[in-house]
Amino acid sequence: MANLRGSEDAEMGRLTLLLVLVYVLVDNACVGGAGVDSKQWGLHSSRLSGVIIPGFASTRLRSWSFLDCPFSPLDFRPLDPVWLDTRKVLSVPNCWLKCMLLDPLNQTDHADCKSRPDSGLAAITELDPGYITGPLSSVWREWVDWCVEFGIEADAIIAAPYDWRLSGPMLEERDLYFYRLKLIFEVALKRRGGPSLVFAHSLGNNVFRYFLEWLKLEIAPRSYQKWLDDHIDTYFSVGAPLLGAVESVKATLSGLTFGLPISEGTARLMCNSFSSSMWMLPFSSNCNTRHVSSNDRWGHSGESSAIYCNEKEFKVKSSGWPVDIVKVEVMEDLVSGFSPNPLMPSESFNNLDCSPTSKWSFSAREVADGTFFDAIAKHDNNAKEAHHQLKKFLIDDPVLNPLTPWQRPPLKNVFCIYGIDLKTEVGHCRLKLAKESRI
Repeated sequence: MANLRGSEDAEMGRLTLLLVLVYVLVDNACVGGAGVDSKQWGLHSSRLSGVIIPGFASTRLRSWSFLDCPFSPLDFRPLDPVWLDTRKVLSVPNCWLKCMLLDPLNQTDHADCKSRPDSGLAAITELDPGYITGPLSSVWREWVDWCVEFGIEADAIIAAPYDWRLSGPMLEERDLYFYRLKLIFEVALKRRGGPSLVFAHSLGNNVFRYFLEWLKLEIAPRSYQKWLDDHIDTYFSVGAPLLGAVESVKATLSGLTFGLPISEGTARLMCNSFSSSMWMLPFSSNCNTRHVSSNDRWGHSGESSAIYCNEKEFKVKSSGWPVDIVKVEVMEDLVSGFSPNPLMPSESFNNLDCSPTSKWSFSAREVADGTFFDAIAKHDNNAKEAHHQLKKFLIDDPVLNPLTPWQRPPLKNVFCIYGIDLKTEVGHCRLKLAKESRI
């Protein structure tokens, strides 16, 4: 479980002090903490609040079901931790998986168990509290500790946890998350008399971006900018996937274990059931989405989405990325005689090394528009479901297709913060050998 946070923890640790110091400098927010002169900073002078939007897999999930696990005393009861409870991952993995899985087509809960996000700061500080597991699963714990040490009031720090398994439209449809996030900002303004600072990490930045677009449809256009000015002072974007993340492709194709003692096959089954896995796919900065209204011959009106790219997209290599996002090499299935290339006749070979291969490369644009999943659908049973999620929950979303270039939010202050000297994945290679595959 030590790899649960990996280099992400190191990045968060280095950024902790910086974020707190920025908090100090913005509005003299820190008062009365250890080593801080309250006369210098001004006792209780701050009217700002800090709203934390955590990243992918950074919110604790709890059971909201009764689930009996055969041959084990570790059953699931309402409010029992699901993400994360290492004991149950080790002892009753099948039961635990039922509580984590969603229907990949409509994002409903498993028939036997369902989970919901925890609330409050406890939901984002440590995922699996405990003497050993707590430090290993720490997310925002150190950041909160610094705020307390600097004397920031308890009601000034507000967590906005969410079900990180869901995409934007499902967060609002099932949990009314963005409506409740709007209320968080409004209550913070009423309670403390000032706007809020937003701290978003990783996928949390995509969530906040979606919130800003959703807000345009929720309030009158003339009131939109005023609402932002009144309720949000500064936006701290920590590790935002501005062009997506290659690791999301790896999670879709091979599974992401999060350092847990589960197989990659189990991890892949779990990740592919989450529509949020599509939310951070790599995309091109030269392409965007256009919504087109149409009428059929029966007079029914509707709206479809089309992705269009500028001329630069077809002049640069790999959609502006260092390399193509995905490279796939498929060998002929010697048992069935299947050949992945329709132009290549299927023949029998006695020597595996002489088997014909087909090599495919896919750019960021081809990943984001679904071309990649269409191409591998015949060789990967999960590709059709992934393409369905991509189309339904992202491309055709009337609020926002998140796989499009970001624009600067219309906020007073925006800070983009990243770690340094950290290796970043830029591509994913997959070798498929008959029915077995390796990375």
